Amino acid sequence: MHSFLPLIIIIVVILFASIKVLNEYERGVVLTLGRFTGVKGPGLIILIPGIQQMMRVSTRVVVLDVPPQDIVTRDNISVKVNAVVYFRVLKPESAILNVENFMYATSQLSQTTLRSVLGQQELDDLLTNRDKINRNLQEILDQHTESWGIKIASVEVKNVDIPQEMQRAIAKQAEAERERRAKIIHAEGEFQASQKLSEAAAIIAKEPATIQLRYLQTLTEISTDKNSTIVFPLPIDLIKIFLDKKKKENGAN
Repeated sequence: MHSFLPLIIIIVVILFASIKVLNEYERGVVLTLGRFTGVKGPGLIILIPGIQQMMRVSTRVVVLDVPPQDIVTRDNISVKVNAVVYFRVLKPESAILNVENFMYATSQLSQTTLRSVLGQQELDDLLTNRDKINRNLQEILDQHTESWGIKIASVEVKNVDIPQEMQRAIAKQAEAERERRAKIIHAEGEFQASQKLSEAAAIIAKEPATIQLRYLQTLTEISTDKNSTIVFPLPIDLIKIFLDKKKKENGAN
């Protein structure tokens, strides 16, 4: 019995080495004597020890953090920009056979593409057209990684670090823009008010009695303040009737 013990141990070790379990989100790229023979998984996988080998590949979405890159924009402003790339492996065999280390390759490609694309943008576009730049980065990366069996889901530019002097210049520019808009709004208000006054003047010119009604309305509004003493000129048209009546009475006498 003791003579068979080493053999039993070797058999058990071989069995453990030949049995692999892949999770639902994993796939195994199997090579037989160095040649690609298929993609296995998920579940229980049995390999021939010494003849077959398997590389695990996760098919879940990978979040790749692109470190800050020094970029000179098209208008010669130095900024630091970092981003995050979301991708997943669609073809495990391509990710293993077509590139040595797909994670490292995708990271390096993301960094160089980020510097290349953002270096063609002006600072204002970099700050305001973030969605358009993200889509452009995603399309370029997706084209390059397609042969690796990788699908780039999205690219998001996270932070744009601007030098202090440029931040002050941008703040001044924003303040000047707000003042410009305020002046335009004020001018539009004055123009609309002048139009309404012109229309009111035209109506009053056609109907003189409207000015008397306006006098009475103004008197009503002012009279709400009981602590005020009001000296209000009475329009001559209101008392003309009484003056004419008085003259007639004097003439009759």
